[in-house]
Amino acid sequence: MSVEKIAELLIGQAVKNNVTDVHIVPKEKHYHVQFRQYGRLYPHRNLSAKAGERLISHLKFMSSMDISEKRKPQSGSFAINVLQQAVSLRISTLPTSLSKESLVIRILPHEEQFQLSQISLFQSSTKKLMALLNHSHGMLIFSGPTGSGKSTTMYTLVEHCAKRFLRNVITLEDPVEKQSDSFLQVQVNEKAGITYSTGLKAILRHDPDIILVGEIRDAETARIAVRASLTGHLVLTTLHTRDAKGAIYRLMEFGVSIHEMEQTLLAVSAQRLITLRCPVCGGIRCPHDCPGSRKKRQTAVYELLYGKNLQRVLKEAKGEQVRYHYPTLKEWLRKGIVLGYISEEEYHRWIAEEEEADKPQTTGALSYPGR
Repeated sequence: MSVEKIAELLIGQAVKNNVTDVHIVPKEKHYHVQFRQYGRLYPHRNLSAKAGERLISHLKFMSSMDISEKRKPQSGSFAINVLQQAVSLRISTLPTSLSKESLVIRILPHEEQFQLSQISLFQSSTKKLMALLNHSHGMLIFSGPTGSGKSTTMYTLVEHCAKRFLRNVITLEDPVEKQSDSFLQVQVNEKAGITYSTGLKAILRHDPDIILVGEIRDAETARIAVRASLTGHLVLTTLHTRDAKGAIYRLMEFGVSIHEMEQTLLAVSAQRLITLRCPVCGGIRCPHDCPGSRKKRQTAVYELLYGKNLQRVLKEAKGEQVRYHYPTLKEWLRKGIVLGYISEEEYHRWIAEEEEADKPQTTGALSYPGR
């Protein structure tokens, strides 16, 4: 079987089963393929060493990566048509100790359009997010771990603004995760001279209303996002932190001052994807032949930090003694259990993940109260 056919069948099976990520992991004598479905990894199949290497090389070529480079991590993306629908694929490679590469495919269906009513379990969160987008300038940060739906939230919100409110939205991404006809998308390409810094300068001259910066990943992109919001634009971006308050301390690690945050930061949202109980069988991971599995069974829960509570957290970061309270992710999840949307199993799985993340780390990162 040709490598093109192997790739087509693998991606087709993943799309058919609502898989979000495909992992191709090297072993000593073969490659192990895993599917991430509804937040969990499941074994799919094994490939021979030869077939696995050919498949990885093919996907790297399709993503415009350097096929000969196997010692450095690379990333790229491309779009294909599978099962009569357009799909964007974000590809990431990582060298391993076996002198082979591991490859992960993030699957982003083009037709998977979310309505505002679908992005959050609680409509009060959606209404607040939309109210924040009415600001003409400032910065909104969407935080959470990888795979928590941050990009989907941002895309849904800005597509609504572009279509309903006729606002000019321009994105600066590395890589562009999902193609959209609703706004302009700029791909960071350092080889071509389009860095985050040069890209932002060009975007600012293009009369944007909203600027979407894919991710704050270092001090440079943090400064760029802050600078853009100070110039009178609304900036949306993502950050990898566990909760909303943690984003404040992460920005401090990147060299953003409290004064700059007071001038620019409108709100921080921390989110998690949760799997809803199946309306047919009552479970959260029912078999594929259960009618409930054919429906969208994942949505997000948001922890929103804004207004007076945000100002108090900023004062706390300066060392002042303050008192405040806002609904946390844990409180929202408990509410979901009471209303019957979330199972106790899903809640305890989330608690176990949080406890694992609470174990002492040796990263030297700034600590904050309650961490």
